[in-house]
Amino acid sequence: MSLTQAQIHRIALLSRIAVSDEEATATRSHLDGIFSLIEEMQAVDTKGVEPMAHAQDVCQRLRQDAVSESDQRDLFQNIAPEVENGLYLVPKVIE
Repeated sequence: MSLTQAQIHRIALLSRIAVSDEEATATRSHLDGIFSLIEEMQAVDTKGVEPMAHAQDVCQRLRQDAVSESDQRDLFQNIAPEVENGLYLVPKVIE
């Protein structure tokens, strides 16, 4: 797949990017290279290959699910300006 200069300028217009003719030419060659790489990758036969989430078969080490901090809710609510029924009251911001 190859793009034309008009298509590059149209993409730039839709993206709200100002592009000179020289930049459009350079961008066109970069995009054509990307599209050719995609075509090469699509040509590879992947039948029988299972999808994988990672290139290596690794497992994430998980930490133990244990409480590591003490409950300080009452302490924090005692120093809050306004609290009602265990909830922090804040000034109304939007009408």
